[in-house]
Amino acid sequence: MAMLEAAGTVRHIRHRLATRRRAITLALLVLLALTFAAALYLGDYYVPPGEVLRSLLSPLTGLTDRGVDFIVLNVRLPRATLAVLTGISFALSGIIFQTLLRNPLASPDIIGISHGASASAVFCIIILGFSGIWVSLGALVGAILTALIIYALSWRGGVTAYRVVLIGIGMAAMMSAVMSYLFTRARLFEVQKALGWLIGSLNASNSGDIIGLAIALALLLPVTILLVRTLDAMQLGDDTATALGARVEAVRLGLMLVAVAYAAFATAAVGPVTFVAFVAGPIARNLLSGAGKGFVQAALVGALVMLGSDLVAQHALPMVQLPVGVVTGVFGAGFLLWLLVVSNRAGKVN
Repeated sequence: MAMLEAAGTVRHIRHRLATRRRAITLALLVLLALTFAAALYLGDYYVPPGEVLRSLLSPLTGLTDRGVDFIVLNVRLPRATLAVLTGISFALSGIIFQTLLRNPLASPDIIGISHGASASAVFCIIILGFSGIWVSLGALVGAILTALIIYALSWRGGVTAYRVVLIGIGMAAMMSAVMSYLFTRARLFEVQKALGWLIGSLNASNSGDIIGLAIALALLLPVTILLVRTLDAMQLGDDTATALGARVEAVRLGLMLVAVAYAAFATAAVGPVTFVAFVAGPIARNLLSGAGKGFVQAALVGALVMLGSDLVAQHALPMVQLPVGVVTGVFGAGFLLWLLVVSNRAGKVN
């Protein structure tokens, strides 16, 4: 009888957690859809919702208005779509690092991955004189090389979370020093160009960035789903996970490479937009309160933060459009201070 009651209690708890998870996911989807719609009709030239819908359906209906269609389909839709895709990529990179290393401070813009991409991009701009797609490719290569160096330096018969974080912070400081040195050798217009890229912006969004990032996500998402199944066992410790049959080091390396790829492709598309990867996972898990791993919800939060920040950047100040990285930096810095205050009250960072 007691066993039946216990089983009933377990079923009730699982049902309640599943209901909460579905409700949070649905709420985030609705909020993201409303924000995406706002991104399409808000701007210097206001487009009513009905006209936005007609423009989106114009390829099917044949009802066109060249002026409105250009604004909606060629300007606002690519920008909003790229914001969503990069937000998802940054968020998944952040939550993978945070889960894998069991540290909420472990995100690509904290442990050196974004700094590596930035240093490589600055090198391409100032020393090699590159621009456009070549700067993006340089950032991609820089992020991957930095991650491999961090992993190699962290290896001591295996990789531990604290070693990766400490070495990553050291690499971030080193890459910042490299950028500072490069700026001392640059001319004024090169510094302006590099700083514009370093802040992170959606102003130069185009179909090539969207297609490239969409392909990357389509390839990375199935690999992520396959690898995260082992994370539950790894949370119990490497020895226990190995005893349960998990290939701990192979999975850890695979997840780190996937997380780096998410961050690298997103950074290559829009620059090193700060704090999106850092805040998405903790916000999602606070909303869930233990009702799941939070990967899907973190991706939605990341897309919402990126898209919402871009709306604020475009419309918060009259006659001025801020880079999206300015807004995410302010929001993320505030969230970091809040997290540190809460952690200090609790006596630890959890």
